[in-house]
Amino acid sequence: MHIQEISDEVAERLKLEQSQSRAQSDAEREESADTPAEPSSQNGGSTFTPATAAMFPELSPGRAMTEKKTVDEVVAELKRSPFFMTELEENDETEAFKALAYEGTPLENASEFKEQGNECFKARRWADAKEFYTKGILILAAEERKRRQAAGDPIPDKQPPTAETPPQEEDRKEGSNEEGKKKEEEPSEDEIRQERTTLESLYVNRAACHLELKNYRSCWLDASAALRLNPSNIKAYYRSARAFLAVGRISEADDACARGLALDSQNSSLKTVAREIIKKAEETSVRQRREQERVAREKRRAVLVKAALRARDIRTRTTAQPPEMEDAALMLVPDPDDPKSHLCFPTVLLYPADLESDFIKAFNETESLAEHLGYVFPLPWDREGRYTLAGVECYMETVTGGLVKLGKKVPLLKALAGGKVEVVDEVVRIFVLPKMQANAWVEEFKMKKKAEKGGR
Repeated sequence: MHIQEISDEVAERLKLEQSQSRAQSDAEREESADTPAEPSSQNGGSTFTPATAAMFPELSPGRAMTEKKTVDEVVAELKRSPFFMTELEENDETEAFKALAYEGTPLENASEFKEQGNECFKARRWADAKEFYTKGILILAAEERKRRQAAGDPIPDKQPPTAETPPQEEDRKEGSNEEGKKKEEEPSEDEIRQERTTLESLYVNRAACHLELKNYRSCWLDASAALRLNPSNIKAYYRSARAFLAVGRISEADDACARGLALDSQNSSLKTVAREIIKKAEETSVRQRREQERVAREKRRAVLVKAALRARDIRTRTTAQPPEMEDAALMLVPDPDDPKSHLCFPTVLLYPADLESDFIKAFNETESLAEHLGYVFPLPWDREGRYTLAGVECYMETVTGGLVKLGKKVPLLKALAGGKVEVVDEVVRIFVLPKMQANAWVEEFKMKKKAEKGGR
């Protein structure tokens, strides 16, 4: 269309708008003559009438689309466009721009990526092969999304016919344009079938790469995508079963293998996986049975220990944060399953005068403190030689917060029985002090306990 034609068309529209505005102004004058005049707005401005509205040009299509949207909605819509994106977002528009970098149809480009991936896979370059398969998947998956959207989206509202174009002619033009576009853009049924077959193969091949790279979750996700396209894909079932088996999900692996064998009962690869699943299931069953037996045995031994403590009248208490003692524990020895065995206690020797300590892993109830002090002394940090078997006094804290003196030759059971002292978190605590400092420490200990009780 030439500039002269455009200017003539604009002139015709302006004449039409001027004639309409004159007719409306004449009608308004007649109405104003019959009714009293209304006061103008407070600020003296003129009122907005249909006549003045006709003088303004219509909004452009782009401006009309955003007229009733907020600024945030407009910005969000702009950011979905590849030209205004601040972060890369995978959508049909970005995939379309990526496809512009390749010549040929989507099927040709995806097939080329598939061949390149196959070459890398043969060379055992799993990561490179995965990247090529991914590029092919992105191209064909975008085509699948477009087809789904075209099949599910409603037909957009048509623009009202203009004065130059009658409604019937407008409909005929739109129909012919849409049909022409569909014929040009839509692939044939055979091309769609080939695209889906290629996409299925790309998913299965990428699943194989994930399996080699030990990306097991990605492997069964790609296999699932292939099965959505073709529920009879044996390779997808095989690789899913392999991935599930690798992470110990026996039931899922068995299900995938069984579905594959239902389609091809003579498939040697699936038969091999089936045998491995059976072996793994047996091993898992044996392991679970042993674990259950271990838990039951520990529960039974804990019951026996509690019964032994009650029989000996030994008080115990557990705090909210018991200490970590690795394999040291309150137990019956020599046979933990025999109630006639002796109790054995983890024991801490505390040296409060020097802020040091020693740990005895197993203190039998029949043994005396002197038997253990005999190999603990001399202490490596006691340079003055104050800690000797004859030169120390030993104490235990009572339930009421006091102290009881512990004879060094008295069996541990005699010191614990009777309920005067308690075993906290299954650990016996014994204070060891040089005789010269024992009395002063005992008085200080009593004063601290008294102050704690007074503070409460």
